[in-house]
Amino acid sequence: MSAIDFSDPATIALLTEALTVAGVDGLEISRPGGQLRIVIAGKDGARISSTGATPRAPGSASAVVKAPMAGRFCVEHPATYAAPQNLPRSVSDADIVGFVGVGHILHPLRAGHSGVLTRLLAEPGALVGFGDPLFEIELPS
Repeated sequence: MSAIDFSDPATIALLTEALTVAGVDGLEISRPGGQLRIVIAGKDGARISSTGATPRAPGSASAVVKAPMAGRFCVEHPATYAAPQNLPRSVSDADIVGFVGVGHILHPLRAGHSGVLTRLLAEPGALVGFGDPLFEIELPS
């Protein structure tokens, strides 16, 4: 069996059609030779990916931390038996504010902005998709 050629436009078109039919929002494949990311445009147009918090919009007083991949959303590390931290709470741009997990693999979520973590936008334990909003951070004025 030969490897799939992800540089072939026909292969990419076939994958895109299969994702659309299946109702999947996107797919990311990473290999040593490169990376392929397909994001299916919905009724609101194409989504732009972000691995951290969204940039601050002019005149905006908040930022949103988005899911960098699909998986289970965790506010606390699953191995931590401490009580969850209450909101609102102050965070720095480098603070880990949660995790997205697939199986035993956890991807940490950094705040991306300093401010006050004010709101959960997804339920802990929920299955989230790539780019789904997870937290809201109130930015200092």
